[in-house]
Amino acid sequence: MDLRQLAALVAVADRGTFSAAAESLHTVQSNVSTHIARLERELGATLVDRTRGCLTDEGRAVVERARRIKGELDALVFDVGAIRSDVRGRARLGVIGTTGRWLMPLLFDRLRERHPGVQLTAVEGVSTTLEPQLGSGGLDLAVVVMPVPGQDLVAEGLFGEDLVLIAPADHPLARRSSLALGDLDGHALLLPAPGTVLRAALDHATTEAGITLRTLAEIDGVRLVASLAFDGYGPAIVPATAIPRWVGPRLPWVTVSVSGLPRRHIGLATRRRDLLSAPARAVAAVLVEVVAADHPDRPGLHPPEVTKG
Repeated sequence: MDLRQLAALVAVADRGTFSAAAESLHTVQSNVSTHIARLERELGATLVDRTRGCLTDEGRAVVERARRIKGELDALVFDVGAIRSDVRGRARLGVIGTTGRWLMPLLFDRLRERHPGVQLTAVEGVSTTLEPQLGSGGLDLAVVVMPVPGQDLVAEGLFGEDLVLIAPADHPLARRSSLALGDLDGHALLLPAPGTVLRAALDHATTEAGITLRTLAEIDGVRLVASLAFDGYGPAIVPATAIPRWVGPRLPWVTVSVSGLPRRHIGLATRRRDLLSAPARAVAAVLVEVVAADHPDRPGLHPPEVTKG
């Protein structure tokens, strides 16, 4: 088994065809076919279903490992370069949308100042989509909601944030500056989708309080929930980072604090057993620095209460 065989299989997975894979590798299709055929003989398994034009289950398993191997080889090159000179290379960061709204501009500015040789690729998503990408090696690190699932990932706390209610200005819930959790009983809300961390936290809190939230709509994506609430489609409970800095007194919606809601904890997740490359370590250090410097100035954000998860 050699790296060219693994690279050929990954290229087929990414490009969809042997010819497109060959083009991306700057070679000819016959070379790609040869590399994959040799890899299949060595492993004793069919990795590409030629009739359907897709990977087999065995092929997908090999590709997942191959991506991690490639990531480690890239990290090796970056680490050696960092020892000999400035930190250079690519780092791939996943970030949930609400946190990315305020964090990414700060991170880009500070990273450009501290490590101009680092090329940052940022991927926005929700925790449930970013965590598998991190686990498979598609990302080097990710800003996600804690705790992280399984045993392969570990997260260091970045900050905690309050959950607040956004309501149209003419909604009954908007008439007070603060509410108790019980005041939400029976009201229809825009809610996060079942299975998400935020929805699980809300369900747990309301069950403990003995109240029921009616569902106006269920949406997978906190930023979309917040956007719909901002546009007047209904009240919603969102984290503090979902509320932009330009909030003012004449907006068609208001924010209301709700006692009894849990805080959401945000952390920086990495793979437990992998060593970060020099560019990824640089991004992680700058990210922790800018969060620590900026969160005291943002309403609803707090120092992390949980450091590992």
